[in-house]
Amino acid sequence: MPKVAVFSATGEPAGEVDLPEEVFGIRPHAAVVHQALVAQHANARKGTASTKTRGEVEGSTRKIWRQKGTGRARHGDIRAPIFVGGGVAFGPKPRDYSQRLPKAMRRLALRSILSDAAQTGRLVVVEGFGVQEGRTREVAAFLRKLDLEDQRVVLLAGSEGPLVGRAARNLPRVAVLTPNTLNVADLLWADRIVVSRNALGAVEEVLA
Repeated sequence: MPKVAVFSATGEPAGEVDLPEEVFGIRPHAAVVHQALVAQHANARKGTASTKTRGEVEGSTRKIWRQKGTGRARHGDIRAPIFVGGGVAFGPKPRDYSQRLPKAMRRLALRSILSDAAQTGRLVVVEGFGVQEGRTREVAAFLRKLDLEDQRVVLLAGSEGPLVGRAARNLPRVAVLTPNTLNVADLLWADRIVVSRNALGAVEEVLA
């Protein structure tokens, strides 16, 4: 069972904690992580891009000049894709980009990222985030004390998630997640993953 140091909200050492082996101690599966990331990005696409074909644009269907004898190329109507204002050939139409990812694969991808973070020293466990009033300055001060103000940071919070989320929403390098909102894209984006001690049990319950 992997062990990591625990820090207080002021950045002082506060002992060690055993991390759940099945969440933070597995061998990372890169292929599943990649598939989960592709699926997440695909599921975020709206798929509303649309163009008109030559049968849908406005314009006359009259043949623009006679077939032979003009010295010019033969053409039908003015709505052909070759003309300005004509239709679009092979353009996008509304479609569904979503991909179905089994829950077991999604959980394996999240466990792989968390395990890699624990094994490479990118995972930090804290007693709390020092947020009492939901103010941005509280999170900014917390990050300074841990020397994380210049890094992209995910704060993984437990029951204090809504308060921490409100305090951190104006900080562009900080994302706040809870065990139920864990996702591959945010975890891969982060340079450091900071987990509150009371969130560890909930993370184990969600991912184990």
